[in-house]
Amino acid sequence: MDESLIQTINKLQDALAPLGSGSASPVDLPQITVVGSQSSGKSSVLENIVGREFLPRGTGIVTRRPLVLQLINRRASSTTNNDLIDIQAIDSKGNKTENNPDEWGEFLHLPGKKFYNFDDIRKEIIRETEAKTGKNAGISSIPINLRIYSPHVLTLTLVDLPGMTKVPVGDQPKDIEKQIRDMLIKFISKPNAIILAVNSANQDLANSDGLKLAREVDPEGSRTIGVLTKVDLMDQGTDVIDILAGRVIPLTKGYVPVINRGQKDIENHKTIREALIDEKKFFENHPSYSSKAHYCGTPFLAKKLNSILLSHIRQTLPDIKMRIELALKKYETELNSLGPELVQSPSSIVLSVITDFCNDYKGILDGQTKDISSNELSGGARISFVFHEIFKNGIYALDPFDQIKDADIRTIMYNSSGSAPSLFVGTQAFEVLVKQQIHRFEEPSLRCITLVFDELVRILSQILQQPEYSRYPGLKEKISQIFIQFLRDCVYPTNTFVTDVIKSEETYINTAHPDLLKGSQAVSMVQEKLHPKPIQVDPKTGKPLSAQQQQQQAAAASAASAAALPDDDKSGSFFGGFFASKNKKRLVAMEAPPNVLKASGTMTDRETQETEVIKLLIMSYFNIVKKTIADLIPKAVMLKLITMSKIEIQKVLLEKLYGDKDLESLVKENELTTARRKECVKMVQVLKHASEIVSTV
Repeated sequence: MDESLIQTINKLQDALAPLGSGSASPVDLPQITVVGSQSSGKSSVLENIVGREFLPRGTGIVTRRPLVLQLINRRASSTTNNDLIDIQAIDSKGNKTENNPDEWGEFLHLPGKKFYNFDDIRKEIIRETEAKTGKNAGISSIPINLRIYSPHVLTLTLVDLPGMTKVPVGDQPKDIEKQIRDMLIKFISKPNAIILAVNSANQDLANSDGLKLAREVDPEGSRTIGVLTKVDLMDQGTDVIDILAGRVIPLTKGYVPVINRGQKDIENHKTIREALIDEKKFFENHPSYSSKAHYCGTPFLAKKLNSILLSHIRQTLPDIKMRIELALKKYETELNSLGPELVQSPSSIVLSVITDFCNDYKGILDGQTKDISSNELSGGARISFVFHEIFKNGIYALDPFDQIKDADIRTIMYNSSGSAPSLFVGTQAFEVLVKQQIHRFEEPSLRCITLVFDELVRILSQILQQPEYSRYPGLKEKISQIFIQFLRDCVYPTNTFVTDVIKSEETYINTAHPDLLKGSQAVSMVQEKLHPKPIQVDPKTGKPLSAQQQQQQAAAASAASAAALPDDDKSGSFFGGFFASKNKKRLVAMEAPPNVLKASGTMTDRETQETEVIKLLIMSYFNIVKKTIADLIPKAVMLKLITMSKIEIQKVLLEKLYGDKDLESLVKENELTTARRKECVKMVQVLKHASEIVSTV
């Protein structure tokens, strides 16, 4: 069961390999990532774990692409006993070789081809690396997947990454350090990555490049395991016991000391299995390590990595399953929205898109769309807000007296009465004033049309943002142009209709309107306001007088007051307030009136009373018209603009689009859509395969 778990992850790695190692892969698989400087012995550690030489060697950057190394333990074939595996043959050059039929390698990019000669594996790694990076010292983050089958390995998954370098050498890019660092960070920062930090024991651990990098993404050291190489090259009397005990830089998963072959051993063709025997003897015979020899060396490192990887897989496999299923569902949904490759005729596609557009438009206006937002108002709800909040409040905020003063009203009363001063409150003055105020409703009413037009264009943008319309950019742009022009064509008659509504209110002032304040009521209200009547009592009885008695007393008082007035005031003429001069010479001279003649001076009681009466009547009628406008204008806009667009837009689109000579270019798919469909198809195929793999566990 344990081996099958790792093999399952290996299969998933192979299945997801076409997606690359970047953000395109939706699943973060458990894997052991190997980091360290170029001189830390990283490649030698991996070869020791495998037990064979297969990695490129040389100076500078040798590993220039990530190598995903999958080790699979298998039993030796029945025709070859285990003793024969350890017998060393001699190759054509006279060197010892361990090539045998029970150990081979396979590359993912060469399916079905088995490499029994591990020198050929090295050559293929070099060849495939240069195929992507060229023969210079450049690097690439595209991994090479290598699977090695052997009876001498524990099932493991390791990722060998380029060694860190400080200074560019030869033809290396000037920013090679940053390139390598960015690649390493991308791999080791994944939460499911176990970091194998390789460090030279004969150097200060605090200066270890691999450990420094690991601490950046794993500051607690919870998923980092340290490897100490070159333990045999330390100065006499020194050891790594303090490091192993966690007293220097502690790691949760600890450290393992190993010994690699030296350059002389490699030149003398010392096999790795011989080196492993010598490594075991070193730790067993060393005074500092003999008591802990079974916790040292490459075999223990392989077992520990196997155990850590298995534990990590058990913890993460349920989450991996869930992520694969979610990603598969996501890409299948997107693929459906992109639609199949073009198989319909251009006319059929246009008809289908027009039908969908008109249904979407009507649905958004009527609030019957499938994607009703809970975050903000949209569509018809925004138009309702324009009608009942913006327009209505704007109309009700109009004040008929914020632009006209009492003196202006007095002047209009004089002008409207002509050459003969009126004896009573002038109806003509009232009509002139109220018409001026009614005209003020025109501007907010036209503004309401503009706001609704903007909202309809907003709905257009909302619809065309959907992926199915982006599929045909030419058709999308044409629909947008036709729709906006159609709305503009509808706005003109709507403006005319609304303007006529306002003009009709101006043309006929219905003074018989049942809700209009009556003149007698207005006079009574003004008199009560200007001359509030005190409660009169009978001086004899002390009781309040009746209404009839109060009227009789008021009439008597009025007659007495009139008798006491001088002749020039008894007439109550409006002109009494125009000329305040008492200079008799000027009066006798009868000077011509000035070029600009304005009402001046304090208004008489009669002028004040009549002004207040007119103001009451204007306010009463203005409120009647205000209610009518607030109710009627939205209905007019709904009839002439919104409903008209719902009814006619499909017909207009069909006429305009089917009449287009270049219909085929309109339905040409967006290149991004085509590329995205291919990518989604690829993702769905890969994720389906991955889903089948994890479903077996």
